[in-house]
Amino acid sequence: MITLLGRILIKETEEYQKPKIRRMYGILCSVVGVFLNIILFGIKLYAGIVTGSMAIMADGFNNFSDAGSSVVTLIGFKFASMKPDREHPFGHGRFEYVSGLIVSILIILVGFELARSSAEKIWNPKPVETSKAAVIILIVSIITKLYMAFYNYRIGKKIASTAMRATAVDSLSDAVATSFVFASIGVMLATGVNIDGYCGVMVSLFVLWAGYQTAKETVSPLLGGKPRPELIEKIYAIVLRHGIVQGIHDVIVHDYGPGRMMISLHVEVPGDENVFELHDMVEHIESDLDRELDCESVIHMDPVEVKDELVLAMKKDISEIVMQVNQELTIHDFRVVAGDKRTNLVFDVAVSPGFVMTEEEIRVAVTSRISEIYPAYHVVIKVETAYI
Repeated sequence: MITLLGRILIKETEEYQKPKIRRMYGILCSVVGVFLNIILFGIKLYAGIVTGSMAIMADGFNNFSDAGSSVVTLIGFKFASMKPDREHPFGHGRFEYVSGLIVSILIILVGFELARSSAEKIWNPKPVETSKAAVIILIVSIITKLYMAFYNYRIGKKIASTAMRATAVDSLSDAVATSFVFASIGVMLATGVNIDGYCGVMVSLFVLWAGYQTAKETVSPLLGGKPRPELIEKIYAIVLRHGIVQGIHDVIVHDYGPGRMMISLHVEVPGDENVFELHDMVEHIESDLDRELDCESVIHMDPVEVKDELVLAMKKDISEIVMQVNQELTIHDFRVVAGDKRTNLVFDVAVSPGFVMTEEEIRVAVTSRISEIYPAYHVVIKVETAYI
């Protein structure tokens, strides 16, 4: 259905990363989600009232909350597409993450309410009337939710939407939860034992789990989480296909919402090349990044020695020394700087956030080992955080 509607309503259906196309897919999937969840809610509410099943009614209200979640996601896509203004020069793309966070909070609240009502059903059980209609409704619900999980995940992956991927997880958990309700009716028919309240509790646990998953998915980009590994791989591939680049470091990805990303990085280039040609190359790299990743980029050039055998040998030795201190440590911007009274070995040591050693401990450990091999040199180390 989504594919058919996409072909009818959206032009350039395969241009998923274009902001307009991306927004239209998000709106389309949200509207379809509202429609399907409202239908499921109405059917299950009726079936729950007729059969007296708290589990079916609980599952129906879960669908109703899912419809509200789809409305919030729809609003998020609309606001996220707003153009930049003076107060928000980077646009409003994070509205999509905010909408996902609101959805997760709603899911968690519904989960707690379902747990409460199901617990009451356990303490005060009431007979459940089973019927073929109820069984058919639950089967249709499971199939529908699996379909919703499929299209939300597929489209969410193509348009790189955290909110839609979270919605897919929610739909999948709903399908599993409804399966528990189906199982409770099966047990009732087979044994006469009423486990409706217990299955309602299981439904609530799955709802709470879905809320936790969506919260985790949406809070991370709001807090400035680590960029996806596949994005970093693309950045490296684009930069390093320019053969003159000797290395990359200090890569930072600033995420202001889908389609509103800024990348800054340092490239190591031969120190004996023409500076104007190097600058032209850097501008080509920035253009490639902007075109292929739909982002803004800023690149800083670091000149490095590529011909002096002594300097290259020293760089190799010191890199090994640093790794002996800790395998996670790496160096860059290595240079030998001659002064009036002494020669400096200058380089940066990159550490990951939360590294076990302090900056001073790293400096002392590395400097002491280097001084044993190169006592005539003065070691100057800058310890910095590697954000990828």
